[in-house]
Amino acid sequence: MSNPILHTFGPSVWAAVPELALIELGYDQDDIEKKVVNLGEGENFAPAFLNINPQGTLPTLEAGGKAYTSTAEVTSYLVAHARNRVTVAPGTDFINIIHEEQYDPNFLILSARHDEELRSRASGFAMTFVQNRQNALAKHARTSQSAEHREFYDTKIAENGKILSIYQSKAPENVKNSFFESSRTHWDTVKAFILEELPEILPESGFLGGDEPGEDDFHLAAWLARVVFVAGGEDASKDGVRAIEKELGKPTPDEVVTYWTAWSGRKSWQEVYAKGLH
Repeated sequence: MSNPILHTFGPSVWAAVPELALIELGYDQDDIEKKVVNLGEGENFAPAFLNINPQGTLPTLEAGGKAYTSTAEVTSYLVAHARNRVTVAPGTDFINIIHEEQYDPNFLILSARHDEELRSRASGFAMTFVQNRQNALAKHARTSQSAEHREFYDTKIAENGKILSIYQSKAPENVKNSFFESSRTHWDTVKAFILEELPEILPESGFLGGDEPGEDDFHLAAWLARVVFVAGGEDASKDGVRAIEKELGKPTPDEVVTYWTAWSGRKSWQEVYAKGLH
């Protein structure tokens, strides 16, 4: 039987979840075959990949003749099939919470709350990313293999095109202002979660899963790393979480600092974020 295939991409926030899990669960390098799907070039929009995962998202895992197409499904599979008998605390409803749209860490990279932030997005990575996505969507939508994914392409072209038009200063003023408002609301929700909810959820020491990271922790660690990265942090060391304070407008809660510190010393964290946060 062939090894499972993990479709992944280094800079992806959610692909980092199974990457952390693989190391924590003691998988050997040859246990899982990895295939890189470059999100920055829109390779996830190719009809061949949509045939595997109709949502076009990462991570995606092919195993035992089945495709696991959500971060939660992929990670749960890895937890259940760890070969070295490593056991961790199973996932809880917290995983569903951290994946709610209101906490989406990907939108943070694209968001703009005012004109200055919009100019920054329009002259940097965000513009390149959105433009590349639009180009890939248009290219793949024209192929004969795209027919069964027509609704997907039409929806994505419209959604991504709207953001692109805002970056290009081609959108009506009311559309731009609505984007600003959505961005402010999103950031406010994320900041409130870190300042008010996470301190109530996190333990005094260790992880959600106990002394060792559990399934919930793989998801929270990747989410928190992305939020700190978007806030201007690159340092994955124990002090890196402090970078978020300029967004929070106040000190990082002690519980969040303790949690970050616990992760920063682990081999999995150091390998996944060896080149900095993402």
